[in-house]
Amino acid sequence: MEHRLYHIEGLIEFMPRVFRDDRGYFLETYSLKWFEPFGGQPNFVQDNQSVSAKGVLRGLHFQKPPHAQGKLVRVASGKALDVAVDLRKGSPTFGQHVTCLLDAEKHNQFYIPEGFAHGFVALEDNTAFLYKCTGFYNQPSEGGILWNDPALGIDWGLTAPLVSPKDEVLPLLQDVDSPF
Repeated sequence: MEHRLYHIEGLIEFMPRVFRDDRGYFLETYSLKWFEPFGGQPNFVQDNQSVSAKGVLRGLHFQKPPHAQGKLVRVASGKALDVAVDLRKGSPTFGQHVTCLLDAEKHNQFYIPEGFAHGFVALEDNTAFLYKCTGFYNQPSEGGILWNDPALGIDWGLTAPLVSPKDEVLPLLQDVDSPF
């Protein structure tokens, strides 16, 4: 298993080893051992899955403490551009973001710890997005930031994504008192 670290502390991309032969392939989709070199051992308690058409954008979402969530995300089919925005007060990278191209053929995964807003856009039809969460979903703890906040400068790679009415009215980063 290989990994890639980003300029924002805590974000990790994992590239599992894929064993291929004439029957198909095999890979580990998760191992707690992946996190040992980084000093953390996330406790995943819930798995989620969504399927999206090309151009569907979901995010930018987070859950406030004590129901904050770390996420290990991947796609089982299709491709998605995944985005994590640092919301940790006092972080030297507060308000900055990282993008990670998730590709079902690469089998790569992206770890986003607590303290980040998260979103993605499906780049292909029938993109199956899977994520492990370190906290249970808690509706009263939901928060978010507007996906196209000019202060974030996120290049989603498209001009007119399909966004839910709920996500279209999320606040700008400047109007969010970060709970992290």
